[in-house]
Amino acid sequence: MFFTRQILEDIEDRSLAPYGMRSKDTKGRAYLDAEPEYRTTFQRDRDRILHTTAFRRLEYKTQVFINFEGDHLRTRLTHTLEVAQIGRTIARSLGGNEDLVEAICLAHDLGHSPFGHSGEVALARLMKDYGGFDHNKQSLRIVTKLEQRYPEFPGLNLTWEVREGMVKHESEYDISDARDYSPDLRGNLETQIANVADELAYTTHDLDDGLRSGMLNPQALEGISLWEILRETYKWDGPVLDDVERHRMIRQLVGLLVTDLVKQTDARLKESKVNSVTDIQKLKHNVVGYSEEMQRRNRELKDLLYKKLYRHYRVVRMQEKAERIISDLFHAYCAEPATLPDHVQFFIEKRGLERTTCDYIAGMTDRYAIEEHEKMFNPTEKP
Repeated sequence: MFFTRQILEDIEDRSLAPYGMRSKDTKGRAYLDAEPEYRTTFQRDRDRILHTTAFRRLEYKTQVFINFEGDHLRTRLTHTLEVAQIGRTIARSLGGNEDLVEAICLAHDLGHSPFGHSGEVALARLMKDYGGFDHNKQSLRIVTKLEQRYPEFPGLNLTWEVREGMVKHESEYDISDARDYSPDLRGNLETQIANVADELAYTTHDLDDGLRSGMLNPQALEGISLWEILRETYKWDGPVLDDVERHRMIRQLVGLLVTDLVKQTDARLKESKVNSVTDIQKLKHNVVGYSEEMQRRNRELKDLLYKKLYRHYRVVRMQEKAERIISDLFHAYCAEPATLPDHVQFFIEKRGLERTTCDYIAGMTDRYAIEEHEKMFNPTEKP
């Protein structure tokens, strides 16, 4: 049996909750673009995102640890894949559109600079007088302008809903600027799921990587509520935490957070009596979230990670190196634009020197930025 787009849309209509976003109800694309017979619009968006150069580059961009610190530690790409997996699980359990959630999750970090948040801080400082920089806006810029894959239009020509979900991506590190995407309305269910899936993924996998790398030891977690629950569940008394024990405890932690999130969100949905996508967007509060107790426990764990992992001297040293690399490259390129590759110089007249330089640096992987820095500043390296 050939499942046409019409059949897939009918399946969506029957299986989604009343407040789940149907692909047939999309506000469409910015440019005329014939839809395929066998994929919904959101499935097509997901596929387009997966095939971008920006997505492939995430493999060599920092999450917490720079790529060469260990083959088993997370990169920006594996983080993105974990966010998408968690997002789909939550969407499926709540009657949301899995394909829309996945597309938003896969695109949410496309604009991240090399070296994680330290790279973003550096570019934001350097671009302060030239329009600024943040990875949310850069992600949107990539899918609407920078990825040149189609002769008919710039970018990927994604649906309005995926672009809205990207724009309304929020966390404690990211504040959305939705001025062109119904700023008076909050994110729909799928957008809210993507936001929480991102936070849940990085909290749990950063803990995992911190323990695996040795920068965190189990003793530093004593007294943290969620850790004590995990210890009690598996009757672990230490002092050594082997790989299998760590794997199952992190797995249990993800399960605890997702379970609480789904149950509490379901309760809020019922209490709010929402019956449509717009009903959710008009609420004064997000419906997707933890219980108050789990939120407190999660906050406690995140505070510990900030103090013991994100501010660990090895991480901070790399952050300082990263900011220096990006600053050096930016100033050098702007001082002499002819040092930029020809295909980059081509855009200076249209986009301006500083924005062109920013786009170029933001698209770099960690290792490419390091190599470029060596070529620019080490006289023994070939240019």
